[in-house]
Amino acid sequence: MPPGARNPTVATVFALLAIALWGSLARLAVMAQPMPPFLLAGLALLVAGVLSLPFSWRSWRVAPSALALGVYGLFGFHLFLFLALSLAPPLPANLINYLWPLLLVLLAPLVLGGERLSLTHVMAAIIGFAGAALAIASGAKSQGDTSAGGVGLGALAGYACAAISALIWATYSLFSQRIQATPQRFGTGAIGLFCLVSGTLALGCHALFETGYVLRAFDVWILIALGAGPMGAAFFLWDAALKRGDATKIGALAYLTPLLSTALLAIGKSAADWRLPVAAVLIVGAAVIGQMQRRLGPGV
Repeated sequence: MPPGARNPTVATVFALLAIALWGSLARLAVMAQPMPPFLLAGLALLVAGVLSLPFSWRSWRVAPSALALGVYGLFGFHLFLFLALSLAPPLPANLINYLWPLLLVLLAPLVLGGERLSLTHVMAAIIGFAGAALAIASGAKSQGDTSAGGVGLGALAGYACAAISALIWATYSLFSQRIQATPQRFGTGAIGLFCLVSGTLALGCHALFETGYVLRAFDVWILIALGAGPMGAAFFLWDAALKRGDATKIGALAYLTPLLSTALLAIGKSAADWRLPVAAVLIVGAAVIGQMQRRLGPGV
């Protein structure tokens, strides 16, 4: 079978492998603590870029605007997600990060044009943000926090970082779709370049803003796992799946990611507050409702 030939079964396998890798991202990031977030993002992105060299370097001739967009997406998303997981309770912070599919739908008319927000979009937004509020309430209870209306200032900063990471990935995904129709378009292989530039930028920020940190042997394995898996191979597997199968059907599988990610984070934790699973259902359900109104190719 020639590379890229349509094969729904192979496409589904590739998509599920990518989802499994993306589902491990938050868990691996939590396991890497107390590594500083800039250092974690920088080293993991460099590992991803280096490992992708044999497959991606031929696609590295991209326009400066495309490179800036790629760095904005990969550097910004991962940095703010790692900050969120280090500042706030990981389970609710991770769920808030998965508002990005809903934000993608809500922001599509502004970025892509051609469609107006409908009552369905408004309903999806209300449901999704209600889920985020429940996730925050669950996190406050897990910390026994009674300040700032039940949420400590550190956790509030973490939740804000999770929301920013969601906004970055939604806008990156939308602008990536728009740029594909211009001469500045880029292929999946360019992600390797984006990873190397983003990783270098993150390490520069680490040197400027964070205290020194001595890597443990365990940290090295976590960084390799992050760079090889959810921050590396997952992107290439997802692209291969989209090229071999139906994008709409494959995209529907992406809603397994927040559920898998939350389940992996919950391993070894005490029984969750009832609000956390309800929040997960609301956030995922809101994205599904929004996508029923407008079909868009999802990111991670």
